[in-house]
Amino acid sequence: MKSFVNKKAAGLSPSGIRKFFDVVQTMEGAISLGVGEPDFVTPWNVRDAAIRSLRRGYTQYTGNRGLPELRELISRYLKERFNVEYPAEQTIVTVGASEAIDLALRATCEDGDEILVPEPSYVSYSPIVTLAGGIPVPLQCTAKNDFILTPEILEKAITPKTKALILPYPNNPTGAVMTKEQIEKIAPVILKHDLLIISDEIYSELTYTEKHFSIASIPVMRERCVYIGGFSKAFAMTGWRVGFVCAPKDIDNAMFKIHQYTILCAPQMSQRAAVCALKDGFADGFSSVEEMRQEYFRRGRFLAGAFNNLGLKCFMPKGAFYIFAYVGGTGMDGGEFAEKLLKEQKVAVVPGDAFGSAGKYFVRASYAASMQQLSEAVRRITAFLGG
Repeated sequence: MKSFVNKKAAGLSPSGIRKFFDVVQTMEGAISLGVGEPDFVTPWNVRDAAIRSLRRGYTQYTGNRGLPELRELISRYLKERFNVEYPAEQTIVTVGASEAIDLALRATCEDGDEILVPEPSYVSYSPIVTLAGGIPVPLQCTAKNDFILTPEILEKAITPKTKALILPYPNNPTGAVMTKEQIEKIAPVILKHDLLIISDEIYSELTYTEKHFSIASIPVMRERCVYIGGFSKAFAMTGWRVGFVCAPKDIDNAMFKIHQYTILCAPQMSQRAAVCALKDGFADGFSSVEEMRQEYFRRGRFLAGAFNNLGLKCFMPKGAFYIFAYVGGTGMDGGEFAEKLLKEQKVAVVPGDAFGSAGKYFVRASYAASMQQLSEAVRRITAFLGG
């Protein structure tokens, strides 16, 4: 049946993250630091809102764009939390940020367009570019610069075929964050070459040393920016699958048509839960988000300190909830390290090259796990390294 399979789909590599996750599910006593999912349960008030919506019979489709109340709340949320202004009319509620990424790329990519993808970064970007007909062009960001995108790296990669830049900060897998000053340095390059920005800001609430700065808060950038966000990470709502995407009118219209034909709408009960998360968040200053942020900050400091003490060099993550540790000093690359660690000590981390070739000698460890699990993982890694 191979002749029936789309060649682009057939040529994709399986996700390097899911491979290790699937193995861990069948391994008794294993500790997974592999999947980027909060270990917090969705706050009760949000769960209760979904339960009440089911009891009231809210089980139908919503409008394609999503509940008007939710879109208005998202617009207010972006303005008040990040100084980003998009009206509800240019907001689409999506099935997670993943659908939003897919919509953005399918709505803008023509065959042969080059899309710049900073690496290391989220595993889905390049495959979705390929499926949309574009050509992913990796921009290798280095540990020397804490994995941020510099104007020099950006300028060097641009050709007449370059159409867009994916901006993935705060970053998965590195924990890197771009400051206001750093973003303002790449803005002139973006304007000079008339690039579209696809800004994935799903971790915007999870920064530790300074408040997140969005490139879409710069008016001249917002006019050429597709903004992607969601509820999975900061609101501990991964399984609810609620994201959103905001964009200039022409791009918004194109995304909306694709969304209409392929998804229709996000689940109503999940949307009503998201309404509760925002309404109650505004009422209490987003206290549950802040509690999770502080706990992640504590865990990140612990794990980064432990890894550095073991000779696995890494910087203290400035955002998201990942450690990106250099393991080249062990004589192994990231793949060898991850496979042996899982086999010998039942601790799962993800090889860094799953996020691009720049991560070959790194591994990603998620600290979205309890302190008890993190402490036990450190003990096992110490034993693995002969400590």
